[in-house]
Amino acid sequence: MHTKPDTLEGWLHHCEQIHPRSIDMGLARVSEVARRMALRFECPVITVAGTNGKGSTCAMLEAVALQAGYRTGVYTSPHLVHFEERCRVHGSIVNASDLIAHFEAVESARTQNGNEVSLTYFEFTTLAILRLMSHSLLDVAILEVGLGGRLDATNIVDADCAVITSIDIDHTEFLGPDRESIGREKAGIMRTGRPVVVSDPMAPQSVLDHALEIGADLWRFGHDFNFSGDKQQWSWAGRGRRYAGLAYPSLRGANQLINASGALAALEALRERLPITAQAVRTGLAMVELPGRFQIVPGQPTLVLDVAHNPHSVAALTANLDAMGYFPTTHAVFGAMADKDLAPMLAKVGPLVDRWYFTDLPTPRAETAAALQQKWNAVQMVAGGQRQVSSSLHASPMDALQAAVSAADPADRIVVFGSFYTVGGVLTNGTPRLHAKHLG
Repeated sequence: MHTKPDTLEGWLHHCEQIHPRSIDMGLARVSEVARRMALRFECPVITVAGTNGKGSTCAMLEAVALQAGYRTGVYTSPHLVHFEERCRVHGSIVNASDLIAHFEAVESARTQNGNEVSLTYFEFTTLAILRLMSHSLLDVAILEVGLGGRLDATNIVDADCAVITSIDIDHTEFLGPDRESIGREKAGIMRTGRPVVVSDPMAPQSVLDHALEIGADLWRFGHDFNFSGDKQQWSWAGRGRRYAGLAYPSLRGANQLINASGALAALEALRERLPITAQAVRTGLAMVELPGRFQIVPGQPTLVLDVAHNPHSVAALTANLDAMGYFPTTHAVFGAMADKDLAPMLAKVGPLVDRWYFTDLPTPRAETAAALQQKWNAVQMVAGGQRQVSSSLHASPMDALQAAVSAADPADRIVVFGSFYTVGGVLTNGTPRLHAKHLG
């Protein structure tokens, strides 16, 4: 490489060029570059793996720790609109310009003494962000696993506490065909003698077995911690500590209490190094924000944004939509990757949708809008097609949203869901506030 990029855009383009595959499982290459960089964390590290609920769990950990007065660092992926969303320090997204020095450091370690190591885009960018975080004088670092666990680039850091959220079928070509094999991959973030919080109420046996095999300190949902709640408030109980009369988390949806319970268990497991007050728990959970996780944007029509893109998360989205009450018409904007198990997703949410707007996405991995429509038609055939549900094809999520707004009445709702690209595509110019044409 003759000239070094001087912008974040330039570095990201460089990262896309240097490895033939976008995903290449294994830690040997990324560990070698981390060793050359002398990458290390002086603060407690919490690593969060799981199929769904990782981002929400990280956001809750961050919100409570911030309220307790700690300087937090969070790494999550992918991003919705801008790459730098992947890293937050002390509650704020980092500046693109602040990342450049860390990309330079990764590149010089990667090519040290002419002994070049090939890194994927995800590995290279992960190392750059970890280096930025390790230089930010943090009190706690929170890392969201990108894919799986055992072989994910984040796993080069030894977590002081591991959290495993819900486990379901996704990314089968890398992680295996069933919950037991996927659980085994995610269990790879555990460390001997250190706490692992398993917040999946029906955890695969492989996860529990691995904790026992390596001698991790297992905190199991329903055994070591639990929650209870009524319509007004909820409470959490863990080993030797309880929080009662908590307000519901500001992240909406039935599954968020499970995520919140796992986050509180992780903080409890680290209490000697990271003491947290009950007030920090109350305020943090009441204020936590995370775009694109059952995010309801008030307007006419109402807009719902959700990055649900596998059968398990679409089932949760369906339950959450159902609980919202009555809307005359529900319009759905949907775009997804071709490798997803699309038929059960469409079948699950189908009964709630009156009009579909299928969209192409700006990545070769995406299913085309036309193919999505064909899959939907096949699902309808199986269901007997009693209801007439119209569908249309669009070149981009924004085009699809505009078509939905044109067709919608003010009292309707529009749901934008699927890939991060789908939700990110409608957030490009900020959060849209919808104003449908009032029917005179």
